[in-house]
Amino acid sequence: METLFLLTIFIGLVGALCRKNLMLKALSMDVMGTGVIGYFLFIASRSGMVTPIVGNAPETVAYADPVPQAVILTAIVIGFSIIALLLVCLMILSKEYPTLDIDDIERVEAGKRTGKPRP
Repeated sequence: METLFLLTIFIGLVGALCRKNLMLKALSMDVMGTGVIGYFLFIASRSGMVTPIVGNAPETVAYADPVPQAVILTAIVIGFSIIALLLVCLMILSKEYPTLDIDDIERVEAGKRTGKPRP
């Protein structure tokens, strides 16, 4: 199970490094973030732990630490916010350029600097 999460992280990293399309890079970053969150949840979950709720639990029971759960929940919210902001930036960029391919955007920008018309 652990290898599946590490494979998801690796696939997201390779996609973020190798793809030229900015939308696919954003998708790869989201896949990588999902793999990291899943891996942390897998590591934080331990069998035999009891949820720390006040009640009739015996004193010798091992309680689960709620701090990793709060950190993961915060990471999910922050990751969602970053991806949403990135997609808004890509929408604005797509209105200025006809494509989201990095090479084409660099070619257009180089043409603007040298004063040559866009190919």
